[in-house]
Amino acid sequence: MSTAPTPGRDDRDEGPRVRRTPAPPAEPELVGRAPSDQAGDEGRVPRWGAGVAVGGFLVGLILAGWAIALWDAASGVNRRSYGADVVGLIGLWIGMLGAVVVFTRVRGRRPLAATLGLRFKPSDVPVGVGCGLASQFLLVPLLYLPLRAVNSHIYRDLGKPAESLTRRAHGPGFVVLSVLVIVGAPVVEELFFRGLLQRSLAGWLGPGPAIGAAALGFGLAHGEAVQLLALVAFGVVLGVLAQRSGRLGPGIVAHAAFNGATIAVIALGR
Repeated sequence: MSTAPTPGRDDRDEGPRVRRTPAPPAEPELVGRAPSDQAGDEGRVPRWGAGVAVGGFLVGLILAGWAIALWDAASGVNRRSYGADVVGLIGLWIGMLGAVVVFTRVRGRRPLAATLGLRFKPSDVPVGVGCGLASQFLLVPLLYLPLRAVNSHIYRDLGKPAESLTRRAHGPGFVVLSVLVIVGAPVVEELFFRGLLQRSLAGWLGPGPAIGAAALGFGLAHGEAVQLLALVAFGVVLGVLAQRSGRLGPGIVAHAAFNGATIAVIALGR
């Protein structure tokens, strides 16, 4: 018996037919996908980013030394001047930002905001201001409270570097220095330490050790022995903010509030 269909046969004799919808193609994995705002998401920054960060910081130190030497030679001033402080700071920042630029250009797949988490939300302002002021006026004094038994002037010593830096700046110079400290430093240092260094170390050491290592580097980079404990502790606060939010916005605001409080206290003291 032939099993071929008879021409003109009713389709109902063929039995029910199920229309199949083709499955959509699988979405390819995005290398370097932007970190979400979920807690604990450190993004996907390769480990070699830490090497780029170290190299950039060393270049920044060299540029800072050259800039200060050239400024002193041009001004003919024997003592350290306000202008030397500014050009030295800018030289250091050029090296740090250079590391960020080199990393993003070499990787070449995701924009800076997606790769390093340079994003803001409205909620970052109250969270950042609260954490920055709490760190300045609660965390740091509590950390150094046991040391008062050894050094009764410990709190005065904590403020000496900032006072020394701002003492040489007056009028417009003080305004320029304030902008650099309150605006420039938070953006540059958070991009470098929490955006590049901490995220690259997280894929190597894990989130917790990466926060600690980046905070230690943050403290040592300032070159102040007495302030080291305070800077490392504040670096941990900034690292936790970056790690939990998945972006740099809260840390930048907290850093600005922390530095701004110092400048405000000095200005009022004048």
